Amino acid sequence: MMTSEEAMAPSKGAALRRRIAANGLVVCPGVTNPLHARMAEEVGFRAVFVTGSGVANAEFGVPDLGLVTMTEMLEVCRRIAASVTIPAIVDIDTGYGGALNVMRTVAEFEAAGVAAVLLEDQVNPKRCGYFSGKQLVSAQEMVERVIAAGEARTDPGLLIIARTDAIAVEGFRAAIQRAHTYVEAGADAVFVAAAQSLEELRAIPREFEVPAVANMVEAGKMPLVPGAELAEMGYALVLYADAVFRAATAAALRALRTIHGTGSSAALQVEMLGWEERQSLVRLPEFQTREDGIVERARSVLSRVSHPAEDAGGGRDRRRTRRM
Repeated sequence: MMTSEEAMAPSKGAALRRRIAANGLVVCPGVTNPLHARMAEEVGFRAVFVTGSGVANAEFGVPDLGLVTMTEMLEVCRRIAASVTIPAIVDIDTGYGGALNVMRTVAEFEAAGVAAVLLEDQVNPKRCGYFSGKQLVSAQEMVERVIAAGEARTDPGLLIIARTDAIAVEGFRAAIQRAHTYVEAGADAVFVAAAQSLEELRAIPREFEVPAVANMVEAGKMPLVPGAELAEMGYALVLYADAVFRAATAAALRALRTIHGTGSSAALQVEMLGWEERQSLVRLPEFQTREDGIVERARSVLSRVSHPAEDAGGGRDRRRTRRM
């Protein structure tokens, strides 16, 4: 049951809006599971981005071709949002259908506790914005999606970020015009994806009064631009959508190849997360404290009430020997 303090606390969307309004660049690493989100919070990030391509790859082992359903993505995002106190920005692709589908999608993700949804103008099913062969819906259809998203939200703090992939399909000026139209329809921020040059990257935030989002893609067509430079350009948020997943996957492949090739994990020990740090990340000490508190409260209750069977058996110490 929600406490009165929780009911009065600002939403994560409102918290994200405040961080954007503070005029400091909000850096959002991409995450695909609660543990990576927890790690991002532990090291000091102020928000995370639940990447659609990363979830497709990591959670389902499939390419980012619109194969993950709304309910599958929702369950991943619900677990991630519940695991951290920082805001989660979520990739909801095309909204998973027409305007009414978008309404249900936004309502479900808002209820799951996310801070922002990123909605794009590709056809459904979509494909990764960095794949060739993308197709766009009409500006009319995307405007309907944005309006539907706004109609569905009940938390005024929830951000609606409109993404356009039009640069690769229709050109830079057409993409800017589409994004302006989406802002007019009610988008709170814009993501003009896949700039083709530094000049285009610099120009995008100057075109809009609402916050602009950038995405840094390692080994992409564009060089990586440092966060300080992106902030000077005028960006409010920057996503590192794939960095954590790709680095973690590379580490997993190295470990698997080492064990397969040597028949031992000995060489991996210097690279491994320590046992204590692992348990700290999943908050084992907190769970142990809660369990011990419940055991002690139960004993207190039993001490006030006569229970012959318990008395005869001497009770049972449920506290276990723990490795830390």
